[in-house]
This record gives sequence, C-alpha cells and structure tokens, in this order.
Amino acid sequence: MKPKLFTILKDYSLSDLVRDSAAGVTVAMVAIPLSLAIAIASGAPPEAGLITAAIGGLLISLFGGSRVQVGGPTGAFIVVVYAVIQDHGYDGLILATLLAGVILVVSGYLKVGKLVAYVPEAVINGFTIGIGLLIATSQLKDFLGLDGGSIPAGFFETVSALWGARDTVAPISIVLAMGAMVMILGARRISPRFPGLILAAILVSFLVWYFALDVDTIESRFGELSGRFPIPALPSATLEKIIEVLPSAFIIAFLAGVESLLSAIVADRMIGGKHRSSAELAAQGFANIGSALFGGLPATGAIARTATNVQAGGRTPVAGLVHAVTVLATTLLASGLIGYMAMPALAAVLLLTAWNMSEPHKWPSYAKGRRSDLLLLCLTFILTVTVDLTVAIGVGVSVGLALRMNRRNIEPEDWTPPRR
Repeated sequence: MKPKLFTILKDYSLSDLVRDSAAGVTVAMVAIPLSLAIAIASGAPPEAGLITAAIGGLLISLFGGSRVQVGGPTGAFIVVVYAVIQDHGYDGLILATLLAGVILVVSGYLKVGKLVAYVPEAVINGFTIGIGLLIATSQLKDFLGLDGGSIPAGFFETVSALWGARDTVAPISIVLAMGAMVMILGARRISPRFPGLILAAILVSFLVWYFALDVDTIESRFGELSGRFPIPALPSATLEKIIEVLPSAFIIAFLAGVESLLSAIVADRMIGGKHRSSAELAAQGFANIGSALFGGLPATGAIARTATNVQAGGRTPVAGLVHAVTVLATTLLASGLIGYMAMPALAAVLLLTAWNMSEPHKWPSYAKGRRSDLLLLCLTFILTVTVDLTVAIGVGVSVGLALRMNRRNIEPEDWTPPRR
C-alpha cells in the first residue's frame, strides 16, 4: 500500500525535477481543454472539470501506486455522470462520487485490485466502444452548430433531437470544428509531446473572438467563470438518498478502478515498471472523496494523459503533481480567458477522444477472435447504447464469467433435490 511517490523521493534529483516539471506542464495543457469538454458534456459546470483535474490529479499522484499515472476526469464517465445528474441532480452526483471514493479506499485495503484481471476483456471493449458512440452523438450538436436546445439523455432520443434540428446546421461551426481536428491530428503526427489540444482550442477561440463569429463559447452559454476555488463541504445526505444513489456509486467505483488499473498496466509497459494495484485503488478512492468535497466530478487514472506524460519525459509522480498545480493555477488566474473557448473546438476534442477510446484499429482483431468473445462484446455494446451502463456491465460480467467457467470444463453442481 506504500505510494510510489514515497519510494522515489529517496533518490530524487534536481534534473529529475526539471524533467518532471516540463512533462507536468505539457500534460496540463492537454488536460485543461479536455477537462472542460468532459464537464460540459456531462451536464456539469465547466469549472467542475478543472477542479477534478486539480484535486483528483493531485491525490492520485500523491498516493498512487504508479510512477507515471496522471488522473482527472475522463470520457468514460460522461455517460454515467450525465445520467446521475439527470436522475438525482448535481447534489446526488457529489454524494455518489463520495461513496464511490469510500468503496475504492476499502477495495484498495482489501486488495481487490487483483480481481480486475477476471473482468472479461470483451466486456471492457464493448462498453468502451458504446461509451465512445454515446459521447460522439452528444457532441454533434456543437460540432454542427445546431440550435435545438439541450440534448436529451438516451441514444435514440439524442439522434431524434439532432434530426429534428437538422435545418439549423451552422457551416461556420463545422469549419471551426474540422479545423480544430486537423490541428490536433497534425500536432500529434509532428510531435506527440506537443500539446495540440490546447493550441487548437486557443486558435479556434481566437478566431471566434477576433471576427466576432456567431458561435457559442463557454461564457456565452454558461456565464462568466468565477475564478475562485470552492470551499470544501460535505454533501447533504440522508439514508434514503444514500440508498438511492448507491448503485451509481458502485458503477463509478467500478469504472474508476478498472480504468485506473488498465492505465497503470499500459504505463508499466511504456516505462518497464510495475505498479502497486492496492495503492492505486486506494488513491482513486482518496481522489474521488477529495473531488466530491470540492464539488468536482469522478476522477480516475487517464490513459491519454498518462501516455502524454510518459512521451513528454515524466518518470515519477512529481510530474502528476506539477500537472495538478498547473491546472489549479490556470483555474484561479485565467478564468476570464477560459470563458472565450469556443464550443465547436471542445466538441472536436471530445469527438477525437471518443474515436481514440474506441480503438478502431483493434476492431479487425476482435472479429478474428473467439466467436463467444465477439458476441459478448456486441452484447455489452448494445446494452450500453440502448439500456444503460449498469445493466451492460452486470450482464456482460455475468455472461463473461459463465463463458470462462465453461471453457475450463468445470463440472456443474449436482442440483438434485435432497430426499426428505
């Protein structure tokens, strides 16, 4: 359970600090537009994304079991958070996030992290692709510049609303969003270390401001950002409310645990390290408790930001701490500038995020794998899109474990009724 930070500090040098600081600032430039976009897509205030990146990211790096893991809000939570806010309000989300944090801390101390290996990969792939599709459809309104009010929850309802507003397409929004995509992809191709996300968001937003284009910005839609950091407070909770949001808390805890441990495994492969799963789970718990106390969103280790950290030269949790402090400083000192960010640019960021998290380059290998795995992936995907994530994960894991037991040729129990 010992955090990695406490291990590496024994031999930490000034050159390590310089390298990690540069990587941390680079990751922050990626995290700022992404955190804003995730918060807005989740139906939360824009500042909530930055608070989550600052507080959640700080605690994950401080107590985590990975050398290079960087945490904050992630796209995987958009669908869950949006649904929780719709059903229980923002206060309900804060309570669910706090409870999820407690569940994760307990799971870490009980060393539950090893059980993630038993979650079928087809289930993870299925709900990840499903979430990617839901995120993409939710961003089409701002990408196309549609004027159709708020987007309803549910895939078919969203598609219906978008189709109903098809006559309000704004070509300028499409041009700006496409331009942002080209800049982000071009920057990635030229140099993976270059923070193309923030560059694209700044340039597109500058064009909107300079030419006074009729395009929504964060400030025009949500009002002026406060630029103040919230005072920590416990959410109001009754036993009835706790029972009501508990299923959502378990889903948040499950997603945070799975995504953070998967991200830690990817990071291990990139740097040739080995993470401590129990410490990592506990850190996710502390991060979600801290984020909830400050009014933020669910937090977890983020694969994209962690990979950016490694590519930028980060090799210790100090890089994640610098990332968190940079996001915090930006929140306090540059809130006025953040308000100018154009919505089509943020939509472009999330559409690329949805595409990347779906990992389309792996789809051919899914089709060539076991037929049962492909069917399990499709089942989880369909349930994620058409029902909800809770049902998708529950059914997917149950069916997946049944298939695994069947492959091992385990003899079924003798269910013959006893004589009485």
